[in-house]
Amino acid sequence: MSVQQRHRLILRRLRDRGSARLADLARELGVSAVTLRRDVEHLAGQGLLTRVHGGITLPGGGAAAVTSPTIGMVVPTAHYYYPAVIKGAQEQAARLGARLVLGISHYADAEDRAQVRQLVADGIDGLLLTPSRHPDGSHDAWLAGLRVPTVLVERRAEAGPAATLDAVASDHAHGAYLAVRHLAELGHRRLALAAFPSPTAPRIRAGLPVAAAALGLEPPVEIVIDRERPEELVAGVLRLVRDGGVTGLLVHNDEDALFLVRRLIAAGVELPGDLSLIAYDDEVAAFCVPSLTAVAPPKEEVGRCAVDLLVARISQGAGAVGRHVALLPELRVRESTASL
Repeated sequence: MSVQQRHRLILRRLRDRGSARLADLARELGVSAVTLRRDVEHLAGQGLLTRVHGGITLPGGGAAAVTSPTIGMVVPTAHYYYPAVIKGAQEQAARLGARLVLGISHYADAEDRAQVRQLVADGIDGLLLTPSRHPDGSHDAWLAGLRVPTVLVERRAEAGPAATLDAVASDHAHGAYLAVRHLAELGHRRLALAAFPSPTAPRIRAGLPVAAAALGLEPPVEIVIDRERPEELVAGVLRLVRDGGVTGLLVHNDEDALFLVRRLIAAGVELPGDLSLIAYDDEVAAFCVPSLTAVAPPKEEVGRCAVDLLVARISQGAGAVGRHVALLPELRVRESTASL
């Protein structure tokens, strides 16, 4: 364990407890009494803790300051959607003098936990966490047992331990509303959703019928994207367009939208003549022909806001009021949507 890691762990235990005995800390950290006293003298010299007989306390009875916090960040992937979130978090961490350490879980629950365990063992001061799926009852014990300040990123929970954590997420239901409103303003009345079952999809799915009802449209129909059966997806969309009267389609995500566009055009469907199509995520939608109108979640701002929430939580401690922040996506209009 490095000197910096020991210092972070000492301050974290002090924040958690308010005071600590030197003998207990030496045993927990697995270091000698001489090494621990040297660490304590250094931290006391910076005003980060106060020496008392046989132990240490918070300076002035308040929260211990963390001048250069180390922030752990666990995301499911670094190849789609999350690079922009990571970029925003890294830039904001640098502005605040913090260090960001990244872990990738590859959408595996067990790896979520393994990455977090390692980061905590390395002495992070706080955690930005995007579980591989939205937290449910199976996450309760794990989230309740996290030993560092934690902010959920692009995940929301309605109840349980996850709901007590600070969180920042794109409002994907609002993103669905933007898509529906745009298509309605262009005169489209019969809409559909084609969505891959990702953690984002339930929020889009929830927002779609609400938006359609508010705008006086029929309830949209839905096709679940099964990437193992691409021909069924194409055939299903063709039926909706040719037999079901669908003229407006929202596709989540960009990669599925690009695949679908190529196959629909090959089958004789004109975009946007026969079908106006909107992609959701705006990762690569602009590089299609025609370029795709897309809903763009504020990914970089999510990363920046998450760092701000976490640094505030580290500074203020557990007594601060919790916050759930929802950031609104925007619609970027391109060539794939047009008036009827």
